[in-house]
This record gives sequence, C-alpha cells and structure tokens, in this order.
Amino acid sequence: MLKSTTALALGLTLATGATAQNYDPGASDDEIKFGVIVPLSGPASAYGSTGTCVAAYFDMVNDNGGVNGRKVNVSVQDDGYNPAKTLEQARRLVEREGVLFIAGNIGTPGNSAIHRYMNQRKVPQLFLTTGASKWDDPENYPWTMPYIPSYAAEGRIYAKYIKENMPNAKIGILFQNDDFGRDYTDPFVAELDDEKMVVAKVSYDVSAATVDSQMSALKESGADVFINVASPKFAAQAIRRAGEIGWEPVQFLVSISNAKSAVLEPAGLEYSTGIISTQYLKEPTNPVYAEDADMIAWREFKANYFPKASDGNWWDWSCYSTAFTIEHVLTQAGDELTRENLMHEAQNLKAFEAPMLLPGIMVNTSEDDFAPIEAMSLMKFDGENWALFGDIIAVD
Repeated sequence: MLKSTTALALGLTLATGATAQNYDPGASDDEIKFGVIVPLSGPASAYGSTGTCVAAYFDMVNDNGGVNGRKVNVSVQDDGYNPAKTLEQARRLVEREGVLFIAGNIGTPGNSAIHRYMNQRKVPQLFLTTGASKWDDPENYPWTMPYIPSYAAEGRIYAKYIKENMPNAKIGILFQNDDFGRDYTDPFVAELDDEKMVVAKVSYDVSAATVDSQMSALKESGADVFINVASPKFAAQAIRRAGEIGWEPVQFLVSISNAKSAVLEPAGLEYSTGIISTQYLKEPTNPVYAEDADMIAWREFKANYFPKASDGNWWDWSCYSTAFTIEHVLTQAGDELTRENLMHEAQNLKAFEAPMLLPGIMVNTSEDDFAPIEAMSLMKFDGENWALFGDIIAVD
C-alpha cells in the first residue's frame, strides 16, 4: 500500500512539473510579456507609432479580460532606425526583460541586425512590418515571420504593369541604399526583362539631408517613369522636388510610403495626384468603407485607445491588423505559452480573416511558407483619396 501511495505521489509531482514546463520566459499564470522595437526617434520616426498602436491594442485587450485571463504587457523600445541600436534593444528585451517573443518590429535594416540573434536564441521574431523576401525562410530561420507582402513581389507588380501599359518607358529609380531599397529594385529590374528600360538608377543614404541632387539627376536622364523606392521622409521630399523642378513622369510609389498624411500631404497633394502604388488594406479615408464593420471597430479603438493615430498613415491601421493576429496566435496557444508553441500556431493560420484586409485577401501560413499575405491591388491617388483599380493580384 505504501509503495502504491508513493508511486501516486511521484506521478502527481511529475504531472505538476510537466504543467510548469508549459511556460517559457515572459509567460505565467497571470501575464504574457512581449516586446516591440520601432523608431520612435531618428529619420524614420514616422513609423514609430506602430509600437504605440500595438501597445494600445493590448490595453484594449486587457480591459476586456486579457488573453485567456492573462494580462498582456507590451514593452515598446526605440531603436532610432539604427541597426546597432535594434540589436541592443533586442538583447535588452530577451536577456534583461525576459519577453516571451518580439513582434511587429518595423524596418528591414533593424530586423536584419537581430535576425540571426533571435534565431540563435530561439525567440520568435513575429509579424514584422517589413516586406524583405528573406523573412520567408523557415528552413534557415524558423523563428522569424513577416506580416506584410514582400517588397520583391510588389516590385514585380510594378514592372509587369509598366511592360503591359508602357512598353516604351524610360525609367528612373530612386532607392534607399540598403537591403530595403535593393529588395524592391533588383526584382523590379529583373522582371522588366530589358534592363535598358532603366535609364537612371540613383541611391541615397538615410543619413542624408535631402534627395534634391538625386532628383535633378533623374530628371536630366530623360526618364518619363519614376520609381520612388524611399522611406516616408525621403519619398515626400522626392515627390515635392519633382514638382518643384517641373519633372512630370508617371510616378510609382512603394506601399510602405504611400501614407497620405505622412507623405503625400507634406509633398503637396498637387504633386501627388496620379501616383500609382499598391495596397492590401482598407483605407479609413475612403468613403467606400464608411459603414464597414472593420472600420467601425477601428474608429472605436482609435477614439478610446489610440487618439493620435492618423487615418492617412497606413502603418497606424496596418498595426491594428497585426496586433489582432498576435492576439489570435496567443489565444490559440492557450496555456502552452512556450516559444515553440507560438511558432507552431503562427505557422498554422488558414484563411484567417484579420481586420482591415481588402476583401478576398486572407492570412495563410504553413510550416514551409512563412509569408502570411500574398495578394495586393494597384491603386492611384486622385488628389483626395487612393482609388483601387484592377483585380486583386496574387503574388509570391
């Protein structure tokens, strides 16, 4: 009898120990803690509100009971769009603050700086707000997953459109001199099939004051199509400068910089009219979505938790979609709040309908496909709003 009692006690001890193993650092019975690294300062500070948005979203979640009864604590850190600082902040979050994961980081340079570190530490680097194609590499980097469509796919969409509609185009390209710029530009040029269509290709560094000289060079090249591969500050400068010097090419603007309030308005709406870009999200400023259920929920969230948000900045409502997806993954993880299980749930999203996505676009992932969103639509700015045209284009 004593032997069986001892065995039962041992079994209970082992069961209790097994239950305890369902938590990795950053998780407990009462709390889930994760981090976000964004440029709250520096040349790309316009993007910093994404971190504020994610934190505000989980303030709302916490006010409604949390995730499976747990409070979600979001630690937002500033990297100033400096890759060295991104690595410093990632180490802080993982080694000092002990977060369960990092999610929603913005920018290719910073995420590149922590890519290897996060995978070596086996800490999820989830739903990045950067479309670099290298994030979709589950074989070599199984702890990293993007959220937005890839820059490479977007670049190819522009090239296909130009080939079909402007076969005699003379193309000038402005691009940021880093992985972000090249990830758009190289696939765009490759898709053209004829590199001679590109008559000028000039770069700028994020430390530069302006891109005035680059824009003068592009005008002098005789280009009649302008591909603007720049982050918001420089994209706005380029659009305004083209107008000021009387250069009137057909303009294509990368989606990460097509925000009306942060880019087009500073550039001048008169200079922005006619610009072509891509979108995978519903635009809050578009009257078509005035009574849309997603938009009603967004406006309520904005009013109560994120009043500084701009309806004209795509990242201020893209992050709402991202945060919703993070919440879904945490909810699905249940009480098994381990880093491994989070990645399991993140790579098993099937036709998931996240808010703010255009009709017909859903989130899909698998163990060998870490690209959640693989469809976009072309759109043109009419001087007041962006107007979609054509069909949803599936990309890969």
